[in-house]
Amino acid sequence: MTWIDAVMRLRSQRVPAVLITVVGVRGHAPREAGTKMVATIDELFETIGGGNLEMTAVTRARQMLTESLHVPETMTLRLNDKAPATYGRQCCGGEVTILLEPMAVPPTVAIFGAGNVGLELARILSRQDIELYLSDSREENLQGLNALEPAVARIHPKLAVIGEEVLSRLPGGTHVLIMTHDHAEDFHLCDAALRHPNLGSIGLIGSNAKWQRFRKNLAQSGHEEAVIGRIDCPIGDPEVVGKDPATIAVSVAADLLKRMIKVNAVKV
Repeated sequence: MTWIDAVMRLRSQRVPAVLITVVGVRGHAPREAGTKMVATIDELFETIGGGNLEMTAVTRARQMLTESLHVPETMTLRLNDKAPATYGRQCCGGEVTILLEPMAVPPTVAIFGAGNVGLELARILSRQDIELYLSDSREENLQGLNALEPAVARIHPKLAVIGEEVLSRLPGGTHVLIMTHDHAEDFHLCDAALRHPNLGSIGLIGSNAKWQRFRKNLAQSGHEEAVIGRIDCPIGDPEVVGKDPATIAVSVAADLLKRMIKVNAVKV
């Protein structure tokens, strides 16, 4: 598989990877400038020449993936018997500069409830490069998703009588927004979200009065106060106010995008 094929496949499958490129060569080196390879946590595609040169680049690429770093880096390696080398000597005699470019995986957002607000929110988020899950127990509500095409996001409609089953299978880092037509369903989703090992954020639509009831019931269900605090309620940007579904959706989308930008900034 060529590096171009690998990039396209990994992008499609939402697998984090680093594109490694030889950007400069002085003297003798295993490969010429412009040579590329791709590294994931457990796969390699193509080669920039093997030996200490390649393994040093791959090791750093995998560190970047583990640490969720998003800013490109360069490294320069000398290929002689006096240069420090972790993976064996290379005596080509030249010097190689390598560019490591992380290929970020788009974030995942899951909306539970495709009612008036949920559908308006999906309209806005469908223009973002994200994985967008939209779950509802009412089939007719999911039919409105046809209006979202063509979309930038990859949209995953999920008809589910028990939304907790969908939630339990969401990937780590997913931002969850709970806004169904039924308070009991909302509560069960909140309970399931708190039991998920690694969600990005959890938002619940509703008033302060609703949230106080939920806090009490979640505590009675065995959740610690610090864990319950992972849920944000009410949701939305406090500077964007209004009761119209489209306005609420804009407010929630604005707050969510701020959260996603903040997460990426912390990773950098």
